[in-house]
Amino acid sequence: MFKDFYAQRGEYVVISAEQASRFAKSVAGDYNPIHNPDARRFCVPGDLLFTLVLVKFGLSRQMEFRFTNMVGADTPIKFSETENGDIHVCDDSGKCYLQVVRSGEMTRDEAVVEGFARCYVAFSGKNFPHYLKPLMEQHGVMFNPKRPLVIYDSMGFCLERLDGFSPNLALNQSSLDVQGKRADALLEFSIESAGEAVGVGSKKLVVSGLCDYDATEMAAIVDEFYRLKAAYEAA
Repeated sequence: MFKDFYAQRGEYVVISAEQASRFAKSVAGDYNPIHNPDARRFCVPGDLLFTLVLVKFGLSRQMEFRFTNMVGADTPIKFSETENGDIHVCDDSGKCYLQVVRSGEMTRDEAVVEGFARCYVAFSGKNFPHYLKPLMEQHGVMFNPKRPLVIYDSMGFCLERLDGFSPNLALNQSSLDVQGKRADALLEFSIESAGEAVGVGSKKLVVSGLCDYDATEMAAIVDEFYRLKAAYEAA
């Protein structure tokens, strides 16, 4: 699963800028410029790290992911399990990029794991403009158009069961807590299967470098998003 988006080198995983960018666009539908291979502040998408945790350790009914640092291109990282079952993603110097707490029943069924990973990542990749633009407009703030910075802080979910479901995620509600030049965005979602509720979850983002909302600037950013999307899909 997802083997085209990373390389396994001994006990370490290495993700190239091209692999990370391709995952962001082709799997997550995420055209954030920070995932472009030539980006000055390039980072591997948090959703790819999330996916690799599920690939390597399975899907548990309760999981919480906390992203503590951004992974650069070609950085060797190790996915390891602690004695209490937590998962840490760190480099060889001990710098930690992701911490995962999990509990409850677990499955390694590839169809279930891949189905949930793809479903969540497709939802998560819609941060902008689908979820964030309306929130920022409502609160009269936006990120710096010259240096847009939206950081994946954390996410978690709770599933009622793991077997025989084909998941679909839907946004329940969203909120933006503005604190000076930064804001915390909370996206709360439901997890359904064949119209039946099977779980809930939430995702937290940090938006930095806030300024006053400018409809013209925002329209230009949204237009560029869809231009990049169309160009990628055409290629």
